[in-house]
Amino acid sequence: MTDPDDSRNSDVRAAAREKARQLRTTQQRRDRRNRLLLSGGIVLGVLAVVAIVAVVIVGAIRPTVPGPKNMASDGVVVGSGLKVKTTTALAADAKPVASTPDPAGSTVDIRIYADYLCKLCGDFQRTNLEQLEPLVKNGAVTVEMHPVAIYTSHSAGTKYSLRAANAAACVANYDPNAFWKFNASLFEKQPAEGGPGLSDDTLKKRVDAAGATRTSEIDSCIDEGRFKTWVTTASDRALSGPIPNSDVKKMTNALLVLVNGKPYTGSLTSADDFKAFVLQAQGDEYSSTATPTPTPSP
Repeated sequence: MTDPDDSRNSDVRAAAREKARQLRTTQQRRDRRNRLLLSGGIVLGVLAVVAIVAVVIVGAIRPTVPGPKNMASDGVVVGSGLKVKTTTALAADAKPVASTPDPAGSTVDIRIYADYLCKLCGDFQRTNLEQLEPLVKNGAVTVEMHPVAIYTSHSAGTKYSLRAANAAACVANYDPNAFWKFNASLFEKQPAEGGPGLSDDTLKKRVDAAGATRTSEIDSCIDEGRFKTWVTTASDRALSGPIPNSDVKKMTNALLVLVNGKPYTGSLTSADDFKAFVLQAQGDEYSSTATPTPTPSP
């Protein structure tokens, strides 16, 4: 006959074992959940770091795009008859091809790096473009214009320097022979530094007033900001240097003027001073390239 106490003890032990099993199961589930949460947190943390790094990299590395036609040197070369020297578009990631000055030295080579918002740049261009124009027309001088965007952050958030240089690149690409007048027009009534600059609509009106015929294509180019990335890259090249066909290591401000490779450091508001510098540079070039007088035979 079974002892009732033994049965009760057996039931108690069974209940204890079941309780222990339930506790182990609960603990195992808790441990498994904690491991999942921990691993998930690590994954999320890693993904967050990867996302931040990706944003930084994307922000630091600008996508490369082809440059405008007729600016393979990062500048527009204007010569006889105010005609632009034609070049193919600079391919994405390609290095610019420096233009070649007249090897005979008979044509003065003037290169102007300028920001369209820079007041000093405007002073120089307003003072000198008028006297340079007939010299360029008759082939005595070539002028290579390099639009740069250095004052992009100085226009109340509108990025006028970048927009204006992009517009200049659009004109060079689609209607290069309107470039001289368009470039001059941006300095004739130049907006003040620190202000918003000209609107895109006003830039388009300046394009039309410069005599461009392919205005619809240029307008679309301005609206899209098609060459903004290229402008920034070209500006970076000028700021990091070296400057081709000169001993100048790099641009140090928003204006650089070179005459036969020599930097002009005179008055920006004196046409006579700049003319004298051009004549001196031309004379130096002539002296260095002149044919020496033959020595008489004994």
